[in-house]
Amino acid sequence: MMQRQAVTKKKALAYRSADRAGKSRILTELVELTGWHRDYARAALRDALTLKVVKPRLGRAPTYGPAVTKALVRCWAVLRAPAGKRLAPMLAVLVPMLRRDNELKLSNTEAALLVRMSAATIDRRLAAERFKLMSRGRSHTKPGTLLKSQIPIRTWADWDDAVPGFVEIDLVGHEGGNASGEHCFTLTVTDIATGWTVNRSVKNKAEKWVFEALMHVGRVFPFPIIGVDSDNADFWIMPTLIREPLSLVVVSQELSA
Repeated sequence: MMQRQAVTKKKALAYRSADRAGKSRILTELVELTGWHRDYARAALRDALTLKVVKPRLGRAPTYGPAVTKALVRCWAVLRAPAGKRLAPMLAVLVPMLRRDNELKLSNTEAALLVRMSAATIDRRLAAERFKLMSRGRSHTKPGTLLKSQIPIRTWADWDDAVPGFVEIDLVGHEGGNASGEHCFTLTVTDIATGWTVNRSVKNKAEKWVFEALMHVGRVFPFPIIGVDSDNADFWIMPTLIREPLSLVVVSQELSA
């Protein structure tokens, strides 16, 4: 249809200034090109150069109002800012509990909308809140080394937050705002399903100390560590873990056996 309109508009420029014979010839050409009836083609040529007022399309009314978005932010904060894929399945349990305790002021309709919200919509609605929490300082970790090709990667299909053993790890620097020189770090390992957390201080980011801290965590954790989420940080991707016959996961499994 767009091609027919383009051809008609081009023919209309010549049609407007042509004599009777010329208009008949142009009309015949347009009928052959478009397959239109001759009367329809004649009307299309006349209308092609007529300016039309285009009214702006009205946007669709928002599905989720301010109250639902505010309640979503509250739920997100209660669960310590998880991603949309992790937050979405929890809303069916969390929303009724918070409404029961008068922590959420929602109507039944608004609560139903919140519970049905998809993970992608959750992430879009929380984008501004996540931006507020983004660190503006210098990062102590950076993504990616060649060792990643030697480490098995778990996808969302393999990840089960309901099973203890899937953990998030982070290395927090205590540099007081000045990253130059040597300073201490704290390795934090938190189990997603239970919230069980182990902290271990290290004197710097040297592989020796970080590896020692990881081994300590594997020994004191009450269940096997079967998955690690490190937010793309590379402090845990070290040759020692590749060379050692017993990785952190294997050590944990043997100690719990």
